[in-house]
Parts: sequence; C-alpha cells; structure tokens
Amino acid sequence: MADFLTHTLGLSERIYYGNSLADWLIAGAVSAAVWSGLSILRRFIASRYKRYSNGTHSTPIRLIVYLLGYTKQFLFLAIAIYVGQENLVFSPKLQHIISNSLLTLILLQAGLWAGRSVRFYLEIKEMERGPDRVFAGSLDIINFVARMLIWSILILVALDNFGVNITALLAGLGVGGVAVALALQNVLGDLFASLSIALDKPFVVGDSLNIDTYTGWVEHIGIKTTRLRSESGEQIILSNADILRSRVRNYGRMPEQRVLMTLRVTYTTPGEKLQAIPKLLEGIVRAQANARFDRCHLKTLGESSLLFELSYFVQQPKLNPLMDLQQVVNFQIIADFQRLGIEFAYPTQRVVLEQ
Repeated sequence: MADFLTHTLGLSERIYYGNSLADWLIAGAVSAAVWSGLSILRRFIASRYKRYSNGTHSTPIRLIVYLLGYTKQFLFLAIAIYVGQENLVFSPKLQHIISNSLLTLILLQAGLWAGRSVRFYLEIKEMERGPDRVFAGSLDIINFVARMLIWSILILVALDNFGVNITALLAGLGVGGVAVALALQNVLGDLFASLSIALDKPFVVGDSLNIDTYTGWVEHIGIKTTRLRSESGEQIILSNADILRSRVRNYGRMPEQRVLMTLRVTYTTPGEKLQAIPKLLEGIVRAQANARFDRCHLKTLGESSLLFELSYFVQQPKLNPLMDLQQVVNFQIIADFQRLGIEFAYPTQRVVLEQ
C-alpha cells in the first residue's frame, strides 16, 4: 500500500510541459466543470427562448436570450480552456499559440453573434411593418452586406493579433483590389445594383414589371439577379445591372389603370339615340363599384361609322379584376344597345356603279 501511494505521489509530481500531472488534472477538471456548466445553461436558456420571444419583454432581453440560444459549443470550449489554464505555466511561445487559438474561437463566435443580431433586428422590423413587400425584397441584400462587413473586420482583427502587418496588407489589397475589381466588374456591378435596388426601391417582390421586351411579376430580388414570372409561366432571370440600365415600367404601383375603348355606331342611328349614348355609357361605368368614369364623346366621323370614345379607370389594376370589370361593362353595353336598337358598325365600303 505504501509503495502504491509513493508511486502515485511520484506520478503526480512529474513535470509535463512545465506543469505537474496534478496541475494538469486540476486544470482538466476545472475546464470540464466550466464547459459542462455553460452547456447546461445554454440548454436551459434555449428551452425557454419561446417564453422571451414574445413582445412582452424588452428588445435587449430578447436579443440576449436569442444570442445565447445560438451560442456554439466551441466558445464554451475556449472559455473552459482559458479558465483551466490560468494556474498552468507555459513557455512564451506555447502561451502565444494558446492565446491566439482561443481568440480565434472567440472572434468566430463574435462574428456569428453579430450576424444573428443583424438578422434579429431585421426580423423585428419586418414584424413591425407587417407584410411589407418593400422590406422583404431588400432583407436578404441588407443581411448579406452587413455580414460581409462584419466578417471583414473580424478577419482583420484576427490577422493583426497573429502579427500580420495590417497596414501593409491593406495597401497590398488596395493594389490587388484594382485588378480583382476589373476582373469581377460584372459581378461587382450586379452587387452594387442590388444595393441600389434595396435602397432606392424602384420595385419590390410582387410588382408587375415591363423591362424592355420582358413582362412578369417579381418573384425574387437577389444579390446578382432578379427573377420574374411571366404570364405564360416561365421564369425570366435578369441581371440587376441590366435592369437598372433599362427602362422599367412598374405596373404594381398603379393606384388605378385606365381603360380606353372605341365604339363604332352606324350612320343610320337616329340623332336622339346618338345624343343619349354618352350618358348611357357613363351610367354603365358609374354603376360599377371599382370603376371611375372619366369621359365619353363622339370623337370622329369615320369613313363608315361614328366613333365614340369611352375612358374610365379601374381602381383594382391587377389583371384579373381589371378584365372582370371590363367584361361586365362590355356585356352591359351590348345589352343596352340591343334594348335601344342601336347597331354596332363594322367596316364597309359602298361602291356606286354608273351605267
């Protein structure tokens, strides 16, 4: 028994990398305890995240709970190692390697936290605005740019900590960046075009656009391209830079759409019936709930008919409601003309033969 204790004490006093085995065991036990405690705390908070995710709690508390729920295990490992090695002695070189490794893990988690914070803020704004198509279209672009800036800063901080000369690196990147920008000018042009679309908002998801020869509804606004769904069903993919260089007609922001139609009536129609046609058409349009009458006139004395021009506005400019209302108006015009005995004219030509 005495020999066993002597052997055990001898092992505990052996030196490994400048520390005794007992010190290593104590550091390992402390690290394991810290890591286990943090993991249990994270599970506890994550299980109760839904309780704090509603609007009854303040935004900072919700953000803290949200970020703790998305904390990764490697951060707990870094904290556990840092706490455990406090009572250990290492050579300056080894201490520098350990410190840099732990800092890298912490910066990695900080980048994830910062990205999640931006996402959390954008989601809150989206809920506050409700079904805002403008914000929905620019959400991914803003999130992408914010994450790119966050990770760029963190990478520079990590390189500076590893002893890299950031000033010289930035100068070198400035020279090389010109060459990269020239090589990737189309990609960068689309990226900046997407930022312009997100900030200026010439159109949003759901708008009906006419771009040069293409027409469709906006399905997605991405970093490089915008996708339209045409009336025939196929998807049209257009470069963001090309869109900004084009003439875009946005039908999605029309409060109302004008309908201009021409009716041809025969010359044999009696005068009193001709004079009644404008009032008749005005009454038909005004009877529709979503229509606004503009004007109706005998516009032209044509070669073979009298041309009446009717103008009115539909206050639901989407295609199906527009066509439905226009159809109701057309049917009513036909019915009233038949009731009054007014004949529609069609192109005719009268030929007179002389003997």
